[in-house]
This record gives sequence, C-alpha cells and structure tokens, in this order.
Amino acid sequence: MSTTEQDRVVQPYLFFNGRCEEALAFYRKAIGAEVLFSMRYNESPEPLPPGRLAPGFENKIMHASFQVGQTRLMASDACSPENARFEGFQLALTVPSEADADRVFAGLCDGGKVEMPLAKTFWSPRFGMLTDRFGIGWMVMVRGQES
Repeated sequence: MSTTEQDRVVQPYLFFNGRCEEALAFYRKAIGAEVLFSMRYNESPEPLPPGRLAPGFENKIMHASFQVGQTRLMASDACSPENARFEGFQLALTVPSEADADRVFAGLCDGGKVEMPLAKTFWSPRFGMLTDRFGIGWMVMVRGQES
C-alpha cells in the first residue's frame, strides 16, 4: 500500500440545519465527545456569496470537528434551517464494557427513540440500536470475542 493510500481517511460530516451547537453539547454529555474546532459563519475569513446563508444563520456553526474515542467527525449547521435527514446509514459505537454500553445508550436515547433495546446477541454481549433526538441512527455495542 502506498503512502497516499495510507493517508486516506473517511470521516462522517453531519449537517444539523441550525442545531449543531446543541448537538455538540449533547454528544459531549452523552458519549464524551471532545470538540476540537468550531467556526461560526460570521468568523469566516471569506464572506459567503450573497443569498447563500439563511437569515439569522450568521452566528450558526459553519464547520466543527469533534472526536469520539479514536474517531473524528465533522459537523455544521448547513446554510438553512431545513430539516436534516439522516437516512441510509447509522453510526456504530463500540465501547469496552456492558456498563459503558448501558451508559452511552441511555445518554443517546435522551429525547430519541429506541429501535432495538440493548441485549445479548450472537456477536456481542450487549448490542442495541436507537435514533437520537437529531435523527441520527446509532448502534451501540460491546466488542464480542470474534471482533
């Protein structure tokens, strides 16, 4: 594998359509996320083209990065308050213990919806699925012996 291929990184970029600051605070509390960087639209070194930003979004988050464990994610408010739709994917969060699974699952469920309660499966001693208050699907699991 070449150095170029080893340097490639795929990172989720989540658009919260006006709720990014709330989402970052929620993930900080629920799963111990660490915000690494945040810039608001009114802090941009280059102005956006006229009409690109919805009225009232000047103080919203243009770009942020945050880390959960070893994974870095990126986020933004996008440029308008239209509803964010997170479809066709889920974020899988692996934790070291059943107690950790219980804690983060409960935290992520606050204001969300349980899709599959935490339970023992053939691949994990503790696995569950939920959709959080922002519409993001999560799979929380403890690493199984085969993982």
